[in-house]
Amino acid sequence: MMTKPYGNYDKEPVKRIESCQAYEGYGPITEAILRAAKDNENPVIVLETYTQVDTGEILEGLAGLNARVFHARDCMVSDREYQERIRPYVTDDRVFGIMNTLNIQDFYRPDQVEKMREEIAHAKGTALVIGVGASLVCQGDVLIYADLARWEIQRRFAAGAPNWKSDNEKAHKLAKFKQGFFVEWRMADRLKRRLLEKIDFLLDTNRRGEPKMVCGDGFRAGLEKFSREPFRLVPYFAPEVWGGQWMKEVCGLDRSAPNYAWAFDGVPEENSIYMQFGEIRIEVPSIDVVFFRPRQLLGERVHARFGDEYPIRFDFLDTMGGQNLSLQVHPLTEYIQSVFGMHYTQDESYYILDCGEESSVYLGLKEGVDREKMLEELEEAQRSGRPFPAEKYVNRWPVKKHDHFLIPGGTVHCSGSDTMVLEVSATPYIFTFKLWDWGRVGLDGLPRPVHLEHGKENIQWDRTTGWVEKNLLNRIEVLEERDGVRVERTGLHEREFIETRRYTIRDFCELESEGGVSSCNVVEGKGAVIESPDGAFAPYEVHYAETFIVPASVERFLIRPIEGEVKILRATVRG
Repeated sequence: MMTKPYGNYDKEPVKRIESCQAYEGYGPITEAILRAAKDNENPVIVLETYTQVDTGEILEGLAGLNARVFHARDCMVSDREYQERIRPYVTDDRVFGIMNTLNIQDFYRPDQVEKMREEIAHAKGTALVIGVGASLVCQGDVLIYADLARWEIQRRFAAGAPNWKSDNEKAHKLAKFKQGFFVEWRMADRLKRRLLEKIDFLLDTNRRGEPKMVCGDGFRAGLEKFSREPFRLVPYFAPEVWGGQWMKEVCGLDRSAPNYAWAFDGVPEENSIYMQFGEIRIEVPSIDVVFFRPRQLLGERVHARFGDEYPIRFDFLDTMGGQNLSLQVHPLTEYIQSVFGMHYTQDESYYILDCGEESSVYLGLKEGVDREKMLEELEEAQRSGRPFPAEKYVNRWPVKKHDHFLIPGGTVHCSGSDTMVLEVSATPYIFTFKLWDWGRVGLDGLPRPVHLEHGKENIQWDRTTGWVEKNLLNRIEVLEERDGVRVERTGLHEREFIETRRYTIRDFCELESEGGVSSCNVVEGKGAVIESPDGAFAPYEVHYAETFIVPASVERFLIRPIEGEVKILRATVRG
């Protein structure tokens, strides 16, 4: 029986920032830019863009600048040379590339940059330098950064948009995402980090034809606020062939949609945040908070280990009324390091948020499995389409609400149908090696990629029934029990760097950051209010199924149920 929805899930969480004015529409934006440049006889406006930002729309919208336009791309190597140089990182694999160490400036020709600088210096009137790497051409008098969230980039890929400096409009969205993930977003982020303290304006381009802009000081004040208070990310939801119906009801989604499979509600690399300036709401990639104030957000200990990466991911996997996920395995640390250039792997866990009567999780191998026979049958299934007898080799465990299944890299697993999973994992979320996909095609009608060659290099064959039962199933330990509060450790496995604790709160509970960031979810109850004991931030309300982040800089905080009892699952990085 599905949990009765409370009807209070907030799909548009926002923080109000009072520091400065924002602008909406190209007319007011143009006027604001002109005012900022008015003290210069021949002003140079530099408009740096993230990859996939629509510069054509921006130039049309800013025609009122009456500027001579200089395209930064004219200083770059040819598209062909660019493709040749990134090819080792893109690879021929359908899904996986290799993390790169490239920079945008690596693709700029010094002679062309110098030539453009000379032209700009002698230009009369307003000059506008625009594009990816525009800030590398010249400093200018006004610096604007046009940003774009990755969830929106992926939407544009699916709708036919090409990768940066690429003629691949007709390529499959997976190929575009791969090039973005492994190459261009990494380079763009390296440049963005250097500019956050310098920009005069932040231009929000997430909604086509609906530009919004805020001054740099206001943008930075917003990032600062997010780094010092509890906050939520803006969730987004996606369908898949195995998707279910639970999130439609609980999260208030479109009931006419066939299904929703994923909810990304706690992935700073993917999600956005909303900042409210007066009547105008600015959407910003949440990774900007991580880049701007990593120590305040993550804490010294976590920052020392992960740098300006957010290491914990919370997301939903909804198969309620849907199908099994693909049978899969995640890489071992040494494998992801040596093959893909990532420094930590996708260890994870399944927290059972809700379930049906026949719900299950596939986890670990059965005792006495014949390794060669299993691989032979997986290869035959992939080659011929003949069904793979999963339950001959893999344990299928019945589940109940609030069970917690731990899944260190190398463990064969998948969620079964009629199961609502809160997935708590490390952040390298793309590295899932599918072993068997139940003979399905994707929503695009094409076979979904299977990665048996990668998978068989990572399967830990000793993780069989007894070991799984002892080490991975409901390793729940009561740590503290007092009036109104019960604290339980629920995981994760000793091979995983994430610690999860469940707090059952009837009155209130006071917690400490212990020098690290916390990712949390309301796994039971109507909701809670997060309070500061010393008034450092305003009370912050969260609701059932919502993920929220408490920065390390919030050294102490209180959790109070809105009504009745509430359960909070909290994930931190172990010391």
